[in-house]
Amino acid sequence: MKLFLFLTFAALISKCSSPNEIIPSTTKPSVTITSVPVTEGFDVVFTITLSKPSTVVTTVNVETTLGTAGVSDFTATASTVTIPVGQTAVTINVPTNNDAVGETTETFTLTGSVTSTNTSNTAPIIATGTILDNGNVASVVDFWLTKGDQSVLLQKQNLMLLFGNITNNNQNIEVDESQTFQTVDGFGYTLTGGSAEVINGLNASKKQELLQELFGNAANSISISYLRISIGASDLNSTVFSYNDLPNGQVDISQTMFSLAPDMNNLIPLLKEIVLINPNIKIMAVPWSAPSWMKSTYTSVGSSLVPIYYNSYAQYFVKYIQAMKAQGITIDAVCPQNEPLNDGNNPSMLMSAAQQISFIKKLGPAFQTAGITTKIVSYDHNCDKPEYPIEVLRDATANSFVDGSAFHLYGGNISALSTVHDEFPNKNVYFTEQWTSSTGNFAGDLKWHVNNVVIGSMRNWSKTALEWNLANNPSFGPHTSGGCSQCKGALTIDNSANYTRNVAYYIIAHASKLVPTGSVRIASNLIGNLSNVAFKTPSGKKVLIVENDGGTTESFNIKYNGKWIATSLQSGAVGTYVW
Repeated sequence: MKLFLFLTFAALISKCSSPNEIIPSTTKPSVTITSVPVTEGFDVVFTITLSKPSTVVTTVNVETTLGTAGVSDFTATASTVTIPVGQTAVTINVPTNNDAVGETTETFTLTGSVTSTNTSNTAPIIATGTILDNGNVASVVDFWLTKGDQSVLLQKQNLMLLFGNITNNNQNIEVDESQTFQTVDGFGYTLTGGSAEVINGLNASKKQELLQELFGNAANSISISYLRISIGASDLNSTVFSYNDLPNGQVDISQTMFSLAPDMNNLIPLLKEIVLINPNIKIMAVPWSAPSWMKSTYTSVGSSLVPIYYNSYAQYFVKYIQAMKAQGITIDAVCPQNEPLNDGNNPSMLMSAAQQISFIKKLGPAFQTAGITTKIVSYDHNCDKPEYPIEVLRDATANSFVDGSAFHLYGGNISALSTVHDEFPNKNVYFTEQWTSSTGNFAGDLKWHVNNVVIGSMRNWSKTALEWNLANNPSFGPHTSGGCSQCKGALTIDNSANYTRNVAYYIIAHASKLVPTGSVRIASNLIGNLSNVAFKTPSGKKVLIVENDGGTTESFNIKYNGKWIATSLQSGAVGTYVW
């Protein structure tokens, strides 16, 4: 018979003794076992207690006996338990099974027989294990909370939320796993060159501590599962560069001069460390500009890709994917251009929908010829122009090479993702960037970003929810000349040993920590001011993220499989519920 025995020891501490001092007495101690109720699926934890410490080992034979609970309800256990000299308690765990729905409460017994001679026990000791039916609903709901006033920041709440029958006047958020939507690729940030630079500036131990917190799976980790990086420099790099910079007037059609060298000091070494922590992390790569010699004007700001270089630029992407692969970094997806309608950044490049269609018709075949399976994702700009990705996808040839479309929300409405999805339901959508400003406030940013970036994008078919910059210094750098000087990272890294978690950290962490890659969005209804989205994880857990967008505390119920829990959120608070 398989034994499931877990022992813990407790020392008696009294007013007149040190913790491990044995109190002499002529009266023999006695052994008792405490009866325990438990919800099915959890261990029945029996405590075997000695009334006072003994000078010899106390030995108890224990064995479970069937009652109304049968062999399918719990794991039968028989064992010899010892309470060491000077100790007063041990525990024995009996696992129960989460089986049938709608069972009545069931019981079994644990019988203990003391075989040592140091106690006053003469008869068997009997305790009852009571198994409570959970209606096939996990009874305990974990609850993670962040408040807009920052008094609580991604803290697991020490309270018992139990599904059951409830009578109140609260509205219900009903979670229905029978209705499924998109599969989640991940949650995260853009790891800019500047982010890599400031993270690499931490001392070795602090850096590893931070990377484990960001990308690991420990209790204190937020488990970032998706990163966006730039192909060449973004505006949050210290300097502007591409991977094939040439003097004005020179060209390199075959891309023989292509080199990752500008990123070999910071970004790529850091990515290697991240991949060691999470080998399954997904990475999207996007250029802010083509090399200046390929553009209609020799400049890093604005201008457009010259059509005669479309094939050469496609090879630039091919060489990039291959070179990153040689470094042990797999690129899951690329976009042809970051913000193709924005020519004011440094670097930047304009690319109309028609131009992107023409370029994709070169990039797709180039990938196929090279055996590259990296996804091609169109657009990567604001929700106010859904006609751009729609135009790309309406072109039959471009459509055949494109996996989907990516969006930001500096204009328009998050529902634009559904607009595109509804016309092309076999194509994916991604939400890939939203910044928090140095002039913003925590409470306002938390509400807006969770409501739009996390919940809004996911309720509109997105496979990702990404905030903008992962990390910066206290001056909101590094950035290029003309790059964003007010972009606030998820982290502010002060020096080699200190970093601060900012609002974007908590915006993403409420999802990334608890909704892993491969989770599927499931149905949940919207009520009042309670914005929400629900998921089923690969392990079968249900996750509900709720944000109170109203001005007062909201009490509500979460309904699942015909049972409820009652809970509440303060104005502006975010709660993630897991069961």
